[in-house]
Formats: sequence, C-alpha cells, structure tokens
Amino acid sequence: QVQLVESGGGLVETGGSLRVSCAASGLTFSSYSMGWFRQAAGKEREFVAAISRNGGGRSYSDFAMGRFTISRDNAKNTIYLQMDNLKPEDTAVYYCAATRSTTTYYTSRTARDYDSWGQGTQVTVSS
Repeated sequence: QVQLVESGGGLVETGGSLRVSCAASGLTFSSYSMGWFRQAAGKEREFVAAISRNGGGRSYSDFAMGRFTISRDNAKNTIYLQMDNLKPEDTAVYYCAATRSTTTYYTSRTARDYDSWGQGTQVTVSS
C-alpha cells in the first residue's frame, strides 16, 4: 500500500528556514500529484502547496506564496517543502498527501481529493 513518511521538522527561530521532506513508497510516484497541508493546534487542516506529477504545475496558498517552495524528485520518490522567512503562525504539523493523476499538470488544493496521507512532522517557529 501507499506509504508517505515526512521528515525534517523541528524548532526554528522567526525568520529562519527549514526544509521538510516526504518519501513515498508503494506507488508509481510519477503518476501522483502531491500536496502539503498543515494543521495548527485547535485549527482545521489547511492547504499549503501542491505539485503536479511531473513537477511542472505548482500551486500555493496565499500565506505560502513567496516564502515556501514545493519541489519533487521523481527519481527519489520524494517531495520537498522549502520554507523561508518562517513566522510563529507557521507553527503546525505538516502533512504530505498523494493523489493519482491522469493529467500531467494537475494539482489540487482540496484535502478530500487526496487518497493517501503521511503521519506528519512538527514544525515549531519560536518568536
């Protein structure tokens, strides 16, 4: 079955950077569109960024635009989220998600479109 394992979370100061990764297994990775979501304590899960199966299509939430960069390496079955200029409000558990895609540049900002989820990695930004 599909397995997604996030890593790279941790504690960082305001203005700092962090890169989280998501390693996928049990799937033909290049056939899947991938996404990052996050959930802060007491809040609903929200969309962060998404990338199409070939990496050519990308979508970002308003808060991520200009600060976060999503990328993927299909040879390593891994996606990344580079986060720069982090703020305390970025503190959350970050989840990666996968959905099979028949369209090369398809991305989705909607959690229910994704079939598989990782366990999450905690990102904490201190003020």
